[in-house]
Amino acid sequence: MASPEDAPPPVTLRGQLRAWGTSAIPGMTLTTLILAQHLRPPQTLPLLFTPPLIFGSYLTLAGFKTDGAGIWGAWSGMYTLLAWRRKPKRGLVTPTGLARFVSPRGVARGVAMGVGAANCVAGLYTYATGDREEEERERRELNRWGIYRD
Repeated sequence: MASPEDAPPPVTLRGQLRAWGTSAIPGMTLTTLILAQHLRPPQTLPLLFTPPLIFGSYLTLAGFKTDGAGIWGAWSGMYTLLAWRRKPKRGLVTPTGLARFVSPRGVARGVAMGVGAANCVAGLYTYATGDREEEERERRELNRWGIYRD
């Protein structure tokens, strides 16, 4: 039987934000949702958000977690604001104003906006509280590409 000393530490909001912010998955998830919505028919402005999100995820995987989180956090927030400003389609009007989320495309848009908002909060929190010296030590320790000759 496990003793109370072996119990995992309690999960905190800061820990969850840090875990979300140092992962490359949220940026790529939002990229996938943006591409699914705006590739057919091609819409240029929303598609311009995908390269910075992919680059931020790449930086996170390369060991620059603070900078990668800052990039995809900022771009996710900008995409969320852009998506929120979109006008609902004509014809379907609901009393609560949720007409823009009723169709399958609207559901995907709502999920993308939710993921974008979460990315914005977690990414900017990680960027604001990140420790670049610790990341440098971690990169040197892992030395994935053999660039450090220490």
